[in-house]
Amino acid sequence: MGRIFVVDLEGRIYKCKFCKTHLALADDLVSRGFHCRRGKAYLFNKVVNVTVGPLEERAMLSGMHTVADIFCCCCGQIVGWKYEAAHEESQKYKEKKFVLERGRIVDGVDTEFYIDTRPTVSDTEDA
Repeated sequence: MGRIFVVDLEGRIYKCKFCKTHLALADDLVSRGFHCRRGKAYLFNKVVNVTVGPLEERAMLSGMHTVADIFCCCCGQIVGWKYEAAHEESQKYKEKKFVLERGRIVDGVDTEFYIDTRPTVSDTEDA
């Protein structure tokens, strides 16, 4: 296997929940209205740092589609799927787009640091 080159994105990003590898920009988000077996999912125009599995025919809520699962290139976890072909005309807009499962990604907004902005009583006000 070769060396893995990871693309670092700038701006508001979505990352792999398991290893924090950058996967997509918020600017490439098409829809938050998708669902998968495990819950909510987001449709994107473009994703990075994924590998694409084999194509398969899959019956989905919106009809038959040719799809391929996508995996994080760093940790190998499945993160969603790619629509290769839609069999119904009304679903053609999904072709060549990617779905990331909400439960397998995290929003790139850094929530590690929490600043409490609630007003508090200072020591000088106690006197």
